[in-house]
Amino acid sequence: MGFFSKFKEGLAKTRDALMGKVESLISFGRKIDEEFYEELEEALIMADVGVNTVMDIMDELRNEVKKRKLTEAEELRPVLKDILISLMGEQSNELHMSREGLTIILFVGVNGVGKTTTIGKLAHKFKSEGKKVVLAAGDTFRAGAIEQLEVWGQRAGVDVIKQQAGSDPAAVIYDGIQAARARGADVLLCDTAGRLQNKTNLMDELNKVYRVIKREVPDAPHETLLVLDATTGQNALQQAKLFGESTGVTGLVLTKLDGTAKGGIVIAIRKELSIPVKLVGLGEKMDDLQPFESQEFIDALFAKSDDKPQE
Repeated sequence: MGFFSKFKEGLAKTRDALMGKVESLISFGRKIDEEFYEELEEALIMADVGVNTVMDIMDELRNEVKKRKLTEAEELRPVLKDILISLMGEQSNELHMSREGLTIILFVGVNGVGKTTTIGKLAHKFKSEGKKVVLAAGDTFRAGAIEQLEVWGQRAGVDVIKQQAGSDPAAVIYDGIQAARARGADVLLCDTAGRLQNKTNLMDELNKVYRVIKREVPDAPHETLLVLDATTGQNALQQAKLFGESTGVTGLVLTKLDGTAKGGIVIAIRKELSIPVKLVGLGEKMDDLQPFESQEFIDALFAKSDDKPQE
């Protein structure tokens, strides 16, 4: 299945919730009036596009209607799509890799967002590209976290470096770096505890992990990826703001996008934060972690059953 097909299939619930309502509004014979604007605004907010972002979209839409002298709602479909594409902007979804030597990618985020699953899927992706991968089980806090990472390590066919539960996470990451070097690995993926943003001691612990990584590999971590659960909608946006301020996040991973009608949160996150969405989870399979493409995301949102992506 191609990227566009995966996006289209994975966004089915969001497309039904958001575009189903929008399509019913942008119908033949409907006039553009204040009542129409209010209903469209409500539809966008209900799809978790976010109030601030929706206000900006509506302002832009009103300006375009005035400028183009549009009167019929059905004329707005391409206009709204262009506004969303412009709002998403150009962003690089490329993961920053070390030019030589070991690439270290650190994963952060609260419990239950799919962090460990994401690490396992990314390990599989890298391995299928011919890279040698090692995992470091730095979440020593949550019961079962180490075992869960080991299961994913076995599935992906990669080594997992661990200590016992309750160990110092920074020590585990240190061991991971030494083991990755000794084994000639290309990539080290580091799990961390599901930090609650208000737990100062856990944030301090994460800073210690950073210091250990920097001491051993000065230009690392090459990426710090914040994993967010798309099904939580606005909560994901709040987590992104809090983590982004305190942990030097370089990219976002949105999981469970296929299981939610709240995929509009991607638009809100892109508009309100300067952190790029790098990967999205579109299913349960090993290869369902996909690079995020903003053009394909919007194309898939507006797609009809027989649509193909734009060239």
